[in-house]
Amino acid sequence: MRALKIMFSVVSCCLLIVSQCFATASTHIWSPSTDVQPYKKWHLTSDYYVPTENNADNSRTATVTNFGLTVGILPFEKLNAEIGFDHKSGYGTLDDFPWYFNTKLGIPENAYGKFFPALAIGIYDVGTKENKTTYNVVYGKAGKTISLGELSLGRFSAGYFRGDSDLLLHSVKRDNDGALLCWERTMTEISDKLWVAVDYQGSRSSYGALNLGFSWKFADNTSAIFGYDIYNDRDLANAYTIQVDIDF
Repeated sequence: MRALKIMFSVVSCCLLIVSQCFATASTHIWSPSTDVQPYKKWHLTSDYYVPTENNADNSRTATVTNFGLTVGILPFEKLNAEIGFDHKSGYGTLDDFPWYFNTKLGIPENAYGKFFPALAIGIYDVGTKENKTTYNVVYGKAGKTISLGELSLGRFSAGYFRGDSDLLLHSVKRDNDGALLCWERTMTEISDKLWVAVDYQGSRSSYGALNLGFSWKFADNTSAIFGYDIYNDRDLANAYTIQVDIDF
């Protein structure tokens, strides 16, 4: 299938880049981040998206659930890669094809000096049903932590994404690309366990949204994100996000 061929090509590309340099999709609240799972680190996630009200046409969007597993696959300090899959439900007839795949290649922040940003390229939502779930969202993103003296202003990220032009639509028009933006910060003044973020994904397709949220780290390997998603398509009801993450 074309979706699996695309997934294989991206992974192959990641491994090719590794071989040339040396002879995850991890997210913020909503959009992909520059973070990549470390080597042999397994990341289990459970997400729930609950609409706050009816859509503009008075229809009711179902609650969407997403169970995912991601693992880091490269043993290098300055180049990381992750692969993973998600099982999604709540999309009506598309629930017959619930499996989606992702991969990401990234360079961590400060890998080549204190001014070097985190960099990542990847693809996610590679579905298994041609022209139904093959969203194939490809992206690139850079992020950098900014400080004023000893005061951290947080990490700022920016990038760009592009997906399948036949599936990422606004009404019946193609709207399949746009900006990726994020600000995030660990609120050390309150607790090292508290993280806050605002992230944005462009377009007025179902992927486009402004997202506000925070995370609390309950243990070294367990955290939960609580978010509010405001869709760029104002005919769609906003949603609450609850995400539980466990590393092992």
